Amino acid sequence: MTAVLNRLTADDDLFLKLHDLYGNALVNQLAWRFDESLDPAVLERFHAHLAHGFLARRVMTTSVPFARPWWVSAAVSEPLAYQEEPVDENGVLDWLFAQSRVEFDPITGRVWRLSAAPTTTGGTLLSLVTSHVSSDGGAVLYAVGDALRRLDAGDTPDIATSSGRLVGAIPATGLLRAHLTDALGRLRAAALSLRAAFVARDITEPERNPRPEEPRRLLPDTYSAADLVVEVDAAEWNSIATAHDGTANGLMVGVAVGILGRSGRIGDGSSVRVDIPHSMRGLDDPRANATTGLPISVPYRKGEHTDLRQVRTAVKQAARAYADPATTPALQHLQPIQQMLPRFVLGYFSRTAKAPECLCTNLGETGQSVATLAGVRASSVLMRPLLCTGETELFRRLEIGLNLSWSSDGHTVTLAITGADPDRFPTRTALRDHVTDELEAWGLRPRFWA
Repeated sequence: MTAVLNRLTADDDLFLKLHDLYGNALVNQLAWRFDESLDPAVLERFHAHLAHGFLARRVMTTSVPFARPWWVSAAVSEPLAYQEEPVDENGVLDWLFAQSRVEFDPITGRVWRLSAAPTTTGGTLLSLVTSHVSSDGGAVLYAVGDALRRLDAGDTPDIATSSGRLVGAIPATGLLRAHLTDALGRLRAAALSLRAAFVARDITEPERNPRPEEPRRLLPDTYSAADLVVEVDAAEWNSIATAHDGTANGLMVGVAVGILGRSGRIGDGSSVRVDIPHSMRGLDDPRANATTGLPISVPYRKGEHTDLRQVRTAVKQAARAYADPATTPALQHLQPIQQMLPRFVLGYFSRTAKAPECLCTNLGETGQSVATLAGVRASSVLMRPLLCTGETELFRRLEIGLNLSWSSDGHTVTLAITGADPDRFPTRTALRDHVTDELEAWGLRPRFWA
C-alpha cells in the first residue's frame, strides 16, 4: 500500500529554497493589543496548543530523485518568550518589529514563536511570528483559531484530535513506494507543464517598474524597512470608497499607489504592478501555503486620485484569468519544474529576481475570528508580513517596494504599511509623511500607532 504524504507545494518549496538563500529575511506576524493583563499561565497553555497544532510541522527530505519533501508534525518549538519589562505606549511598534529577530529552521520544526509583554498602561502585547515556509496567513489563522477553541474547551494539547492531525507523520510502511510514485508523477507533471506553458507562451502579466537608481542616500550597511500601523474609521473608509465608485479593497490599492508616487519610487504616468494575494485554502486543507497572487496594472497620475472603478475592473479580470488554465501565464504552469530544480540553480536565477513592487493584502474581518483569548477580547488584531533587518544593498538589489495589509473589525480599518525601499523610505518618519499626505488627500483621518 502506498503511503499518503503531505508533500510540499510549489510555494512551500520556493519559500524553503529562499530560506536557504536569505535566511529569515521574511516572516509573517499576527499581533494582538489587549487593554487588560493576560495571565502568563494562560499564555503557556495557548502555546502548548499551538505546539500540537497546524503550525507544528517540519520538513522531511528524501534521496529519491524528483520526489518532493513532505511535512510531518514537529516535536520541538520555540518556547514562549515573555518579557517582564513593560512596553511603553511609544514603543509598541518597535517591540512588535523586534519579534522578527528569530532564527527559524524548517528542518527541525522551529518555524514559529509566540511572544508577550505587559504594557505600561496595564495591557498586554502578544505576537505570533511564523516562517513563510511553513504557513501563509490562512494557515496561521486556522491554527490559532483551533488552538483558541481548544483552550476555551479545556482540552488537553494533542496532535491527534487537533488541527495537528492534518500535518502528517512518518508512515510505518510504504515510504519508498510513495517516493517512487511521487517521482514518476512529478516527471509526468513536468512534461504536461511544458506543454501548457508552450500553449500559454503569448499570455503576459503586468510588468513592474525598475527601481530608480537616483537619488541614492548615504545609509548604513544594514537597513530596517520603515513600518507603520494606522487606523481609520471603517464608516469613513467605506464612504470614501463608495464616493469614488470603488470598493474598500480598491481604496487600499489606490492609497498604496499614491504613496509610491509621493515617495518618488514611480514617475507620473507610470503603471504600477500591484500583486494581490488570494487564498485558495479549502476545508481541512493540509497545505502550508495555499495562496495565489493576482497581478494587476494600476496607472499613477501625480496629483490625482487612483481610478477606483478601473481597479475594481482589473481585479475582476485578473481573478477570471487565473481561474482558467488557458489564460494563466506560462511561468505559472512551470511550477512542477521549479520544484525539480536544485537549490544552486535557484541561487543563480535569484541574482536577477525581484520582489513585488507593490503588495496589497486584504484580510477582511478574518482577524476577528482570533480576537478573543480565554475570554479577553483584543482591542486590535494585526496581521502583516515583516521584512527583517538586512543588508541595505540587498534591499536595493531585490527592488522591494511597498507592502500594505488591510483588516477591519467593522468599526475600525487597520492598515499595516511597510516601505522597504531604503532610498525612498529611509525612516518611519519619512514613510509616515507620505502616508499622512495620501490619506488626507482622500479625505481620510489617520490615527497612527506609536
